[in-house]
Amino acid sequence: MSSTTETLADPHAATLRALAREFGEGVFTTSRFRDNLRLFVPPARLLDLLKFLKQRCGLNLLAELGGADYLGYPGRSRERFEVHYVLRNLDTSEKLVVKVGVSDPDPTLPSAYPLWKGADWMEREVFDMFGIRFEGHPDLRRILMPEEFAAFPLRKDYPLRGRGERHNFPRLSRGES
Repeated sequence: MSSTTETLADPHAATLRALAREFGEGVFTTSRFRDNLRLFVPPARLLDLLKFLKQRCGLNLLAELGGADYLGYPGRSRERFEVHYVLRNLDTSEKLVVKVGVSDPDPTLPSAYPLWKGADWMEREVFDMFGIRFEGHPDLRRILMPEEFAAFPLRKDYPLRGRGERHNFPRLSRGES
């Protein structure tokens, strides 16, 4: 089968072969949903895999970085939180989703900031909303919530109406001097 025919049949075939050669068996697992290939990787190998995908497979754009809380999700036996990295190859339009799980009491992952400077604000948002820390991030602080806010509002165990914190926030007014 020619590489052009192979690319049409499975745009991820070359990337998967390169990953298998570099990392071998058992480092990551894959799943597919519609046209998305998802790689599940353990936290200890996350940076190695992301670096390889960027430098050797051409997935050089970090298009998205986000989180999810699977607390109480039916049939879920993996870690409570999942962080996903959507990578794109701008030359071939290949898209790949890398997922990594992390759990309480101190959910921590290595920062992707050394690979993509654009991870800066995305990691800060995930930290602010879920409480997942990114080790090695140059400025990990709240980005959406006030610094004194002690909770993480996108966690499933956070009450829908909050815990009364907003009454303690300083009032901001527009146009007043």
